[in-house]
Amino acid sequence: MKKGVIVMRAISATIAAGTLVLFMSTQVWATDAGHTSEAMEHAGKSQAHGEMGHAKEALQHAKDSLTHAKEAGKGHADAHKHMDEAVKHLEEAIKHAEMGHGAESAKHSEEAMKHMRESKH
Repeated sequence: MKKGVIVMRAISATIAAGTLVLFMSTQVWATDAGHTSEAMEHAGKSQAHGEMGHAKEALQHAKDSLTHAKEAGKGHADAHKHMDEAVKHLEEAIKHAEMGHGAESAKHSEEAMKHMRESKH
């Protein structure tokens, strides 16, 4: 009878541990998805401001997007390669916005958003 109790406790502990791991991994996915969402939102605003010739605003949103894109890229390997590409385009968007090239900055923000979407994150 004691053997049965030990087995039941082991099964209960395994189920509890599995549930905890599942819950924690869900939180990681939610956090990464939040960063991707924030990165996309700021990249879209950067693109819009760049197209309107508002280089200063495009610059700030591109920087905010870059911060979130880097965080999102840390999460998972599949998403990582696309987020790396998004980061490169956001860095170009920032460079061009700093030079006052709104339209060119907007193009890079748009490309960054394409890669963020492809990350499926």
